[in-house]
Amino acid sequence: MPYAKLTITVPDAVWIGELSRAYPETRFRVLAATADVATGVARIEITGEEPEAISEDIRDYDTVTDLTVFESDERMRRVQVETTVPLLMTSLQNSGVPLEMPFEVCDGEMAFEATIPQQNLSKFGETLDGMGISYRVDRIQQDVESDPLLTDRQEWLLDEAIERGYYDTPRRTTLVDLADELDIAKSTCSEILHRAEERVLKDYMGDEKGARPTVAVSSD
Repeated sequence: MPYAKLTITVPDAVWIGELSRAYPETRFRVLAATADVATGVARIEITGEEPEAISEDIRDYDTVTDLTVFESDERMRRVQVETTVPLLMTSLQNSGVPLEMPFEVCDGEMAFEATIPQQNLSKFGETLDGMGISYRVDRIQQDVESDPLLTDRQEWLLDEAIERGYYDTPRRTTLVDLADELDIAKSTCSEILHRAEERVLKDYMGDEKGARPTVAVSSD
């Protein structure tokens, strides 16, 4: 499936578009959001100068029916905003594109990333065009699905070994101690780590061979 990265220009008709332009250095991070035809609810983290003043400005919009403050300090405030006419959220949902949270709006622009079927991506663009919402495509690439490098068990044991200092210099734990602490046989521990190390090293060296220039080595 294609991976798409877009920058959406939020219309001034949407309060967060106008307000983020009024405070271009402030970051509006949408942590959660939902909408239907008539109403929308979003939980937003406001970070920057004057978050308290900004949240009060939000209350002044006719489309904002309620605002609840959950957390606040000098440079950050988390709020829940309820609105009518949720233009942006409705357009995103109508396109059939799952909106991954969180996303950010800064200076009137929203960063959007998703891995979606080609037909949904096309419909998404058509929906934005139909609602007069401008955007630019920053990147599209075919997402290639591949098997994970390590199995879950290999990854778990490798993480534990790193965390407990097995790969430190000098080592903070031995193979025997590591196996005892994790309640697995020493031979099993050794085998799993060896296979994990083999895959990681071969993958790394494969990437390195493709990236580095060929160096001639003399016999002198």
